[in-house]
Amino acid sequence: MRILIIRHADPDYEKDSLTSRGWKEAELLAERLSGETFRNIYVSPLGRAKDTASFTLRKHDMEAKECQWLREFAPRIHRFEAEPDSIVWDWLPQDWTKIREFYDKDAWTSHKSMEDGQVAKEYDWVVSSFDEVLFRHGYERDGSYYLVRQGNEDTIAFFCHFGLECVLLSHLLNVSPMVLWHGVCAAPSSVTTLVTEERRQGTAIFRMGSFGDVTHLLMAGEQPSFSARFCERFENAHQRHD
Repeated sequence: MRILIIRHADPDYEKDSLTSRGWKEAELLAERLSGETFRNIYVSPLGRAKDTASFTLRKHDMEAKECQWLREFAPRIHRFEAEPDSIVWDWLPQDWTKIREFYDKDAWTSHKSMEDGQVAKEYDWVVSSFDEVLFRHGYERDGSYYLVRQGNEDTIAFFCHFGLECVLLSHLLNVSPMVLWHGVCAAPSSVTTLVTEERRQGTAIFRMGSFGDVTHLLMAGEQPSFSARFCERFENAHQRHD
């Protein structure tokens, strides 16, 4: 089976929709995906993800299944004294890299700030809901891999958000999402592809073949949006610092 995880196009967060640039990105994305045959498409309930998916759904004459658990992963946590609550995955590198548990796929939610924010509860809800979808498509989670109940070469797509994408990848690849949240960046409208490998009959893992691919933008002469990244150099005043 093949999984496409697609981040929404350039967002207008105030309107929970897309910028004019985002609408163009979504249209180019749909052109790229026009040759795909989808078994199912799943979408976040947030407007920016649904708007991104709309072009692709129209081209394929399909309806998406809206899933609450595909919304942005955004538990609020209190990191340090005298700091306001913040989203769980927005830490400064000089802070999170000192906490060894954050590199451990089993221990990253044990830090007090994570426990107080009930991050593990939200994470478990998302990945268990994701596994329910995979089960319906023939793959049953068993520890850190999958049992093949009904092997197939179907393609399914998930239109969602960067933080949530890293949660899904952390589950499929068995790594801490903290490393992904802070170490990779999927540009708006990018496509991440994973495919099952069944080297022995009845068992499978998902291997990532591409991450954050924006070929559809580059081929059209469009540069990827800077959204989700921070300044390349501190002196770059026009780029986001916080």
